[in-house]
This record gives sequence, structure tokens and C-alpha cells, in this order.
Amino acid sequence: MVSMTTIAVIVGSLRKASINRKLAKALVRLAPADVVFDWVEIGDLPLYNQDDDEAQAASVQRVKAQIAHADGLLIVTPEHNRTIPAALKNVLDHGSRPYGKNVWAGKAAGVLGTSPGGIGTALAQQHLRGVLAALGVRVLPQPDAYLQYREGMVTEDGEIGEASREFLQKWLNGALAWVTKGL
Repeated sequence: MVSMTTIAVIVGSLRKASINRKLAKALVRLAPADVVFDWVEIGDLPLYNQDDDEAQAASVQRVKAQIAHADGLLIVTPEHNRTIPAALKNVLDHGSRPYGKNVWAGKAAGVLGTSPGGIGTALAQQHLRGVLAALGVRVLPQPDAYLQYREGMVTEDGEIGEASREFLQKWLNGALAWVTKGL
């Protein structure tokens, strides 16, 4: 019997044509067959409000269940104004509340992102790492993946382009090893 690893995938961008969503979809195609990816949709979450902790919306309950059942996390994020997008922060807040019911604690994660800018998503990822540490998430320490998005990074047929494939395959292999290390 083959043991399956479930990875919850969270894309910090809500945009339909998001380059980070394209990257995430292409990246998971590099994974071995014994890894299952559970796509966590965050666009329908209400803004976090502590008043709602005792009666969380169905969308919040769905996301928290997906995180709780995942063996690990893959977070692919853009950079908005030198930090993480509001939608990503919102899902992190929902998953950590109410106090004592933090579904993030103990999870392992790989974090990466892409942007047309020269430094990729370096600042967003640094901020995200700080938030994830506060939530008890063990983030893959190396290698960093601050990717400048260029034509051909993701091909027309949804594959990682030749110029990025070796690096991203090594990154994904390391992230999957990091996640399964604690299982």
C-alpha cells in the first residue's frame, strides 16, 4: 500500500490571471504520484473579525478543515506593497482563531513566489516567514525561491519552463522532504 502525502496549496493572489497561481499549478506537476495537492480557495473568506470566532462562516470551517487534514503546506504568494497580500493574511488569521484552535501549529511549509520585479517576492516572503513562525509553522529554511517572473517560466501548456525547471524541481523535492520529515 502506497502512503500518500497531502499538501494544502494556498495561493496568495485572488486574480484569475495570477502568475503565482500559474506557477503553483505548474510546480505541482513536478511532484511524484504519491503526493496529493489540496487547493485551498481563500477568495470567499470574510474578513477576520474576532466577534465571529464562535460562529465561523462555512468557508472558514472548510479552509480550517483542509489545513487540519494536510500533512504540509505549499504557499505561493505575490508581493503587495512590499508585504504579503491582505487575502493571505486573512486566511492565516482565520486559521489561528479562536485562541487555542490554531490549525497551523506543527505544520511544515514551503514558501515561494514570483513577481515581475527584480527581487521577486523577497520582502513578502520574509514577512510571511515571521507570521508563520508566530503560528507555529516550520518553514523550509533553504533554498529561498524569490523568483523574477519572465516569459517562459511557465509554458503555454502549463509546465515549468526549461530555464527554471532544474531549480524548481530541486526546490520542490526539498520542500516535500521537509514536509515529510516530521510525519
